[in-house]
Amino acid sequence: MKLRNMVLALCLSDTASLNERINDARDVVRQIMITPDKAIPNGIARQATCVGVIPSVKKAAFIVGASYGQGVVTCRTRSGWSAPVFIRLAGGSFGFQIGGQATDLVLVAVNDKGFQDLLKSKFKIGADAAAAVGPVGRNAAAATDLKLNAELLTYSRSKGVFAGVDLNGAVVSQNTDDTNAFYGGHAGDFEHILHGNVPVPASAKPFVAAVGRYFRAAHAGQ
Repeated sequence: MKLRNMVLALCLSDTASLNERINDARDVVRQIMITPDKAIPNGIARQATCVGVIPSVKKAAFIVGASYGQGVVTCRTRSGWSAPVFIRLAGGSFGFQIGGQATDLVLVAVNDKGFQDLLKSKFKIGADAAAAVGPVGRNAAAATDLKLNAELLTYSRSKGVFAGVDLNGAVVSQNTDDTNAFYGGHAGDFEHILHGNVPVPASAKPFVAAVGRYFRAAHAGQ
């Protein structure tokens, strides 16, 4: 009985941690929404196929800079936005210096190639997936050109400032352990989930709704 209770407590703890990560991702999206003049341009938001949010990426700068973070991804489907999956991001110095602080990162896939990148078990930004520093501002003039030449646009938010960031060299990988834990091992693979074949769990609905609200509004030209 004691062992069963310990296992149950561990599962509840893991679930709480995953829910917290999703809630943090929702908060990042909301922070983008409240400053539309410095957010992701409408032209990019309208075409986005997937949105990945990695809250509180930690960086330690010693002899070699290193960063690590965990986040979630949702993709556009015919009926809205998919249930989320969990990802990891790791890499060396990203072309921006944040010292020992935590920074939020956002990845926006802007075409089907970007979508397919996120279905891979692992890929390197800039090598396996063409990426560009994302422009900001509701009507950024550079948005159209960047969409034509990149699969992913990359952003960061630190100390309330949202801006494009160079993530070339960072590695994004599927976090299958956390995804399986979140869905109880019954949801299927990433492709199945991100194509909208799994209902959005109640705890993930606020995050998916926040993404849907922002990108739907952009799509409507609001």
